[in-house]
Amino acid sequence: MSIQLRFGPVLDAWRELAAGIWLTLQLSAGAMVLGLLLAIGCAWLKLYGPRPARFAVNVYVEVVRNTPFLVQIFFIFFGLPAAGLRLSPDAAALLALVVNVGAYATEIIRAGIESVSHGQVEAGLALGLRRLQVFRLVVLKPALRAVYPALTSQFILLMLTSSVVSAISANDLTSVANNVQSRTFTSFEVYIVVTLIYLALSLAFSALFAAIDRRVFAYPVAR
Repeated sequence: MSIQLRFGPVLDAWRELAAGIWLTLQLSAGAMVLGLLLAIGCAWLKLYGPRPARFAVNVYVEVVRNTPFLVQIFFIFFGLPAAGLRLSPDAAALLALVVNVGAYATEIIRAGIESVSHGQVEAGLALGLRRLQVFRLVVLKPALRAVYPALTSQFILLMLTSSVVSAISANDLTSVANNVQSRTFTSFEVYIVVTLIYLALSLAFSALFAAIDRRVFAYPVAR
């Protein structure tokens, strides 16, 4: 039995696919930045905050890490309107991604903070810096350097996980691919193209993160 591949209908839908790629990039980049900020704040609270704050962060991390992302995004999109907060599919998708990656990155960054020598903290305090200043000026960069590979791997996984947002009608790449497939009946061809696109996006993010590593976290060369 011969198989005839028809990539023409898929290529004809390149504008739709490009729009899906653009939304995927927007959601991924936005969630990476906001999730990193959320994780840094939560990691600081978990290590140095008052007991109620530490408890709240622990609950947040455990709930998110031990529930499926699909359930989380359904809760935000379908559950929050019952509490009076109605979000668009794109906004709900971004919020769900931020909440999800923030929980995982919190534990990664916490491990990085704990890897920093306590002597550096004591030296900063001895210079008269407040604890928050010590964290920002002395601890944060070495901590991020120590966990940077794990953090970037989590971010790439986040980009791939963003395909789930199609379940709430956010028009990301996977959602567009589903629409094209249902219209053209070219399932094999559509998902071959989408697989290659996600692979290309992963490699692009890997290259970007490697460039950031060389630019921001590389140790100065001794002269």
